[in-house]
Amino acid sequence: MKKFLSIFASLCLVVGMFAGCSKGSDEKKEDAKSSKSSNEITFMIPDWGDPGDELLKEFEKDSGIKVKVIQTSWDDIRDKISTAAAGKTVAADVFEVDWSWVGEFKAANWVMPIDVDDADKTDMPTLKTFTVDDKVYALPYANDFRVGFYNTEMYKKAGLTTEPKTWEEVIANSQVIKDKKVTEYPVSIPLNADENTTTSLLWLAYTRNGKVFNDDNTINKESVLDALTIMDTLVKKDLVNPANRNSSGMDAYGQISAGTTSFLVGPSSFVGRVNDEKESKVVGQVMPIMVPGKGGVAKATVPFAEAIGVSNYTKNKDAAMKFAKWYTSKETQAKLFEKNNTMPTRNSVLDQLIKDGKMKNTGAMQELAKIIESPFPNGVPTYYTKMSTEIFNAVNQMANGKLTPQQATDQIAEKVDALAKEAK
Repeated sequence: MKKFLSIFASLCLVVGMFAGCSKGSDEKKEDAKSSKSSNEITFMIPDWGDPGDELLKEFEKDSGIKVKVIQTSWDDIRDKISTAAAGKTVAADVFEVDWSWVGEFKAANWVMPIDVDDADKTDMPTLKTFTVDDKVYALPYANDFRVGFYNTEMYKKAGLTTEPKTWEEVIANSQVIKDKKVTEYPVSIPLNADENTTTSLLWLAYTRNGKVFNDDNTINKESVLDALTIMDTLVKKDLVNPANRNSSGMDAYGQISAGTTSFLVGPSSFVGRVNDEKESKVVGQVMPIMVPGKGGVAKATVPFAEAIGVSNYTKNKDAAMKFAKWYTSKETQAKLFEKNNTMPTRNSVLDQLIKDGKMKNTGAMQELAKIIESPFPNGVPTYYTKMSTEIFNAVNQMANGKLTPQQATDQIAEKVDALAKEAK
């Protein structure tokens, strides 16, 4: 073996000038590669977040940093990041961080903290979702807080003159609308065994009671039971389309644009969608309103935003950070809205777009954007995916008549409390 190594070393010495076999040559190559890559980064994002060549050329001209976009489906991003991180490499220098991933990504050391000043924290309330132990681990670029929507024409046909401010009013008004045959299913809410059903329970419990979880991350059973009772009432009174038990959450939300339901609490992106002639049959008829609460409108709304984070394994930290700050800056958010219809996470940008008339019929959207709160007292937990599965399965079973609201609450509490205890 030693003889072989000696011969190999001699060969390397002879051919090194041609093949780069020597260690010194390798180091020079690596240095050159590192120098080159310091001004080149990769960005993994779903198609809806691609800033496009024109904006990227502007960034490169101003910063000297070249960005290669790796368009990847949302469903595949987490797995690619996980696989790369296992080898302490990067799937991309900067990548998509869904609100539900942040706890897991931080715990696994896949993302690094990002310095954010107080002015940005005030301008982007959704940052709270991406904050763990007082450190920000991702910058939100696409807002998705919950907004109330009601069809003013349907309400008028039913003889109703005011928008609902509580869930009791939503239920009573919906019964009138149904009885007068304005529409068969006046309320839409996701009930299928998928993520949108979990988020529906979270926002409903939080906007009614100001909490979903206790300080130790266990379930607040009183709040969850209250929310499940509302959902069960909607189902029992046949106010929600039975198809919602099996169809996707997006199908449930889309009923407000299709003109088949009169009330919905859904994503803020539907402020634009209900007025888009390409996908809405009720342009000019749907008004965004405050989320109904208990005894009046809710005092807060809940965000489910998309963000970007910087890989903890990037060799291009400075360039990656500069890009992340640029991508979520005021100027770029305004341009991303015009290019991709991306809902800004900065209230200053949202206000300006509305002032300039680029967003219309926004109703209570601005007011809601200023009262965004996270329902997680300690940040999104690392076990969120498992927790969500337990929640949406229980809600779906209740919607299908297999569990009472109390039984569903007990089942959720048992499973989620066990996950919280295990995570300690």
